[in-house]
Amino acid sequence: MHVVRNLALAGASSLLLSAAPAPFGAPFANNNGTMVPPGQYNGPYFRLSHTYPASAPTPAMPWRAAINNGVITTANANAYAQALKLAVGKDMQVLLQNYPAWDASARGWYNEPWLGSEREPIHGTYVGGAYLDSSLFPISGLTKPITTYVLTYYNLTAAPTLNHIWGKTAQAPVITSTSTQFAEGSIIVKAAFVTASGRDWPVMKGALTWPLFISANATAYPTLAGNGGGAPGDPKTTPPTLPILPVQPVLTDTSLMQFDIIVKDSVSAPKTGWVFTTLVFDNRLAQGPSGIWDQMVVLGAQWGNDPQANDPTNPNPVLIENWANPAAPVYGGETFGWGQRLSGPNDQAMNDIVYPETGKPGFYKNAKDSSCMSCHSSAQWNLANQAHGMPSFLLPLTTRRPQAPPAGCPTPCDYLAYSPVPGSNTWMKWFQNRKGNQPMDKGSVAGDFDMVLTFKSLPKWYEAKYGKPHTLLERRYRAQRLYVPATKTN
Repeated sequence: MHVVRNLALAGASSLLLSAAPAPFGAPFANNNGTMVPPGQYNGPYFRLSHTYPASAPTPAMPWRAAINNGVITTANANAYAQALKLAVGKDMQVLLQNYPAWDASARGWYNEPWLGSEREPIHGTYVGGAYLDSSLFPISGLTKPITTYVLTYYNLTAAPTLNHIWGKTAQAPVITSTSTQFAEGSIIVKAAFVTASGRDWPVMKGALTWPLFISANATAYPTLAGNGGGAPGDPKTTPPTLPILPVQPVLTDTSLMQFDIIVKDSVSAPKTGWVFTTLVFDNRLAQGPSGIWDQMVVLGAQWGNDPQANDPTNPNPVLIENWANPAAPVYGGETFGWGQRLSGPNDQAMNDIVYPETGKPGFYKNAKDSSCMSCHSSAQWNLANQAHGMPSFLLPLTTRRPQAPPAGCPTPCDYLAYSPVPGSNTWMKWFQNRKGNQPMDKGSVAGDFDMVLTFKSLPKWYEAKYGKPHTLLERRYRAQRLYVPATKTN
């Protein structure tokens, strides 16, 4: 997760899209209220799917059968990931390629509540990464910064957990060691679109496009506010401040870059209970009977944090709980996480960080410091301190700061992530194998790897209920680079 640029993995939103907290009693709002002007868009609009069932039958699990109902390994991970992709493919092809025919609830797919103020109206997406710099992709030729937009759905098997937590009204979430746990066969998917086209990034040529009504667009509006460029909030005089007023949203074509599929499967992954897989668009392939879905290639799979691979001097350790597809497009692996653990281009496992402790103190640009599972393993909620919520952040952070700004650190240095020394005991807290009912920090309730619940929905609920900013959202916003357009560029 690119904390310097945006503190969300899995999907933090930008201030440019963040409206005032929704009034308490409106957890199922469809969008942020900015509708496309007449004559610009004639298609359907997003409708939140929130009629969560109280129970669901145990589903067939062909992904288990693909590896003979055994344990997933680096040798069979490809077969597992392909079976998982096939299992959701029929529905996802409709969602992605035939949106007018998409009926989420009829097909058994559901959305989380309380995020309406962050959703654009057409597809219900919200900002995943406000600003990803072209320096992250030196090989694949990204020429401009990008913003990513994401959309998450839970399958029928996962939906009863949403019911256990939120009920019919989502007014009083039930957070216990059992209510937050997903049933075997629960699947959560996330589509990620980028503001870059094939003109800006050659690997996006021919990608599926979705029209989104958005204002946060680093590709079109790269002017930086709060971190240089002489815009309001210039760091030479003041640090980033809130609020940053939104610009008017614009109907914008975005490109499908990434598609995540994660599944609760304690048989295949007994140490954590989950398998994470990521697909990325590959324009080297032709469309087949399944259209664009045939061009979404498995980038890799992760079912553990490989805690034994803890030597920071070895950037390419042998991983036994991660598998990377050697046939995937190169750009997909440019943003792999620490020790080449799985992390897709949207996931932001590379960050500009500072190690304030010992070793080689200084500023480190595009350091690898996270992964899919290490981030999601921090999903937890502290009931005794709901104003704070998650005791540990999504990636390794420390409260210690250097006595003086390290050499090379942009001014001001305050917005950067201060990290423990990689490989240290503090750092390795994020790279342990825990099951989804084991919290990272004592005294918290584990969220079963559901980062949307603990990092987005619950903080939004708290803000609406108590009428004051939540610590997590304040921290997320203030650590972002905040962009306000000065001049639109083509």
